[in-house]
Amino acid sequence: MRLLFVASLHHPSVPGPGSGEEAAEPLSFPSSQGYHFWVNSLTKMGHTCDVFWRSTSRWPWARPRSQHMTEKPSVARVLHALAASLPWIDPDVLWRNRRLLQHARAFRPDVLVLIGGNEVILVETLAAIKRELRSFVVYTCGTSPIVFSHSIERRAARLYDLVVSNDKYHAIQWLELGAPRAEVLPLAGVDPDFHRHHDSVDSETALDSCDVGFVGTLVPSRLYSGRIAALEALAEFDLAIWSVHEVPDSLRPAHRGPALGERMVQAMSASKIVVNPHGDFMRYGGNMRLFETCGAGVLQIVDDVPAVHEWFRVGTDLVTYRDPEDLRRKVAYYLSHEMERRQISASGQRHVYAHHTYDQRMARLIDLIHAAEMTR
Repeated sequence: MRLLFVASLHHPSVPGPGSGEEAAEPLSFPSSQGYHFWVNSLTKMGHTCDVFWRSTSRWPWARPRSQHMTEKPSVARVLHALAASLPWIDPDVLWRNRRLLQHARAFRPDVLVLIGGNEVILVETLAAIKRELRSFVVYTCGTSPIVFSHSIERRAARLYDLVVSNDKYHAIQWLELGAPRAEVLPLAGVDPDFHRHHDSVDSETALDSCDVGFVGTLVPSRLYSGRIAALEALAEFDLAIWSVHEVPDSLRPAHRGPALGERMVQAMSASKIVVNPHGDFMRYGGNMRLFETCGAGVLQIVDDVPAVHEWFRVGTDLVTYRDPEDLRRKVAYYLSHEMERRQISASGQRHVYAHHTYDQRMARLIDLIHAAEMTR
């Protein structure tokens, strides 16, 4: 099977396979993006994968740069919002759509995987690819279409042959928007060769240890209020926050900078406990850290959402909390009970290695595609 991923490059500073100083863009995903592991697993299965970077502009000054989300107003944010609201009259957007058509015609994908967050690829372009090349379109996204999706994505819902979402509630929302089929499949997983505990690292990249660690996004605060409140409740502990993006004033003393790719696994490994509050928009659960933390062999304390009980044995593979005060109590308890902490960490790692690898995810994805093709 030939799969063409249509994606944005979020972290150009992290090298991807086939990238180099002479390359304008990597040939595949950097390890800081989960789809890097999708491609690895699909390739091992014998499939052929390619990627089209929809974030690549025709204008040299608008080339992809590392994302840095902030709540501060800026002229750039206003201009971006205006351009995104009228993509069909933006010559750069039209140029990118022409490039995708050319790329698809040359590659001739059996499956086009459109990754969420699309503000560029027009409905008309997707329709042309389906009509001309008979490609099966898979849409993947880990966020709510009500909260995050662009109008382009919602308008194209009926063109998606299969929507794959890690959150059950998000999948239902896509069906309500007109998608013919939506399935729940965690977009994240683990690669045991990558998601593993780092007992020691090179001195040049070593990270200071901490009692409690968090890796993720905290802005905009209106979408991460529960996450912020949980971390604020841990102010009395040795807390370390790694984030590429802006951090609220109340948590800046704990901010240690970005942690992408292997550095993310190192950051978790440097923590005795990793806390994982889901965003306010993910009520069912299933974010990337849910699996990656266990893969790193670290005790995870996660908010009590339905998906955790579906995919893990609570109390055996990880620990859940109900509210910030409950989180504070459990962090204090497990910091003082090292043996229990280590037992749960080891069990969580064994569990994700046995049940939540990217190889297993991709085998399931291919099964879902075949099942959907039979009803198309």
